[in-house]
Amino acid sequence: MEQSLGKASIRLQKPVYILNSASVAGTKEAQGPLGLLFDKTGEDDMFGCATWEEAESKLQKDAVSIALEKAGVEAEDISFIFAGDLLGQSVATSFGLSAYHIPLFGVYGACSTCGESLALGAMSIAGGFAKRAVCVTSSHFASAEKEFRFPLEYGNQRPLSATWTVTGSGAFVLGDEEAADSMKASGKGYPRAGITGITVGKIVDYGLKDSMNMGACMAPAAASTLERHFVDFESQPDDYDKIITGDLGKVGQRVLIDMMAEKGYDISAVHMDCGIEIFDGDSQDTHAGGSGCGCSAVTLSAYILKQLEEGNWKKVLFLPTGALLSKTSFNEGKSVPGIAHGVVIEKV
Repeated sequence: MEQSLGKASIRLQKPVYILNSASVAGTKEAQGPLGLLFDKTGEDDMFGCATWEEAESKLQKDAVSIALEKAGVEAEDISFIFAGDLLGQSVATSFGLSAYHIPLFGVYGACSTCGESLALGAMSIAGGFAKRAVCVTSSHFASAEKEFRFPLEYGNQRPLSATWTVTGSGAFVLGDEEAADSMKASGKGYPRAGITGITVGKIVDYGLKDSMNMGACMAPAAASTLERHFVDFESQPDDYDKIITGDLGKVGQRVLIDMMAEKGYDISAVHMDCGIEIFDGDSQDTHAGGSGCGCSAVTLSAYILKQLEEGNWKKVLFLPTGALLSKTSFNEGKSVPGIAHGVVIEKV
């Protein structure tokens, strides 16, 4: 059966199962609306480490460890890890995952990395190249601020359009049907959900240069991928219980809804954004909401999959968004291109 669909999509012949997952989050995230749902939260955001970067590596290491334990598998049972982060040369991933000795594909999609890694992991399993794979990503408020904006000691003011980088890591153990059956037989329960479709995003650049308004920079990429998904799958917004972007925040959400309306799609009733859900905008002073690789990853693991498991939702389109800038490109006056990858996730 041909699995390619349209110009940029894949309809999987058989579901690739999310066997289990884990979420590790920071102190601010623990105080938010989803705080009680995370598998682990830190007593402080250093997580017992000497630097912010080491703390982010610890996030990934812990998330993978917890996910493997919950899925009832060992590191040697995993064919590949698909992982990345926001730091230069993905050092949080390199130092966080080296002890597992699992073949690694390092990926970078900025804040869309969770979607990209899930898509690649699902494709490798659906193609018969792996039986199980781990997909993991992370971000840390302090390491991201140092990487992309200003050192925390600078104490700069943030405009209301700015988002707050989530301190967190989400890890997902994917498997084929045989791996799912093996997990059930071992008494570790049922898979949390199944991945049934993928739409790969393209780079979209509207020439915006405001790194303090990332939602507006990424929204055009989300609109591009979402429109392509509807065309390729011949679907409509109401075919999904939720269409979930990663970290557009309040500003980007408004832009996306307006752009999709111009394209003839009303997504206002089903759209949800992880960056809006993870913080209490009234009390936590995060302005437009949350962002970062960890934002969509921990929200997917802790909240979205829970809704699918409990039957509150049956089918969602998970659409993390990424801003493809670096401090070098920003300092040289370049624009902020965006990208978004779509993953269809269904109740099993």
